[in-house]
Amino acid sequence: MPDFSKVLAVIEQSTDPEALRTIIKNAQIHNQHSIGLAAFRKLISIVPSERPGTVEHDFWQTVNAFEYVRTTENGKTTRLSRTRQKIKRVGVTQTLKDWALSDKETDGFRMLLDRGMPEYTGEAIVLRHAERFAPDVVEAARLRLTKAGVDVDALPGNSGSLPASRTTEG
Repeated sequence: MPDFSKVLAVIEQSTDPEALRTIIKNAQIHNQHSIGLAAFRKLISIVPSERPGTVEHDFWQTVNAFEYVRTTENGKTTRLSRTRQKIKRVGVTQTLKDWALSDKETDGFRMLLDRGMPEYTGEAIVLRHAERFAPDVVEAARLRLTKAGVDVDALPGNSGSLPASRTTEG
């Protein structure tokens, strides 16, 4: 098996979105899924202009992830127009709250789960920033992820961040 440690180190240090997009394309051509995924995750972590660690940064990572995947799959630029309009109207926090409390999961939720990226769902963002949301919103987010088969305690940034009283058996 080839040693990709040098490529992964380059990806980790990169701050150039175009260079990362090139790595992703090359990884796809050469069927190197793990390299492409590492570059993709790095790309969406550096694209948002918001401060890392904030709800807003996490949210825009999710939007960028969804748009990038859809653009790649469609072969043309695809934007989440309705989501972007909603953000302008009600803001990031209210949008995340609405997603968590909705009776139906969003298309983005399913797409991210199908691609093995549950940490980018709006529900995972709610759990990472539970202090910003009412307990019923946090519980709804946890329940949706749990019902979808996601181990919420294993999500990046969630270990130990939720009170045990909010744990839902699934």
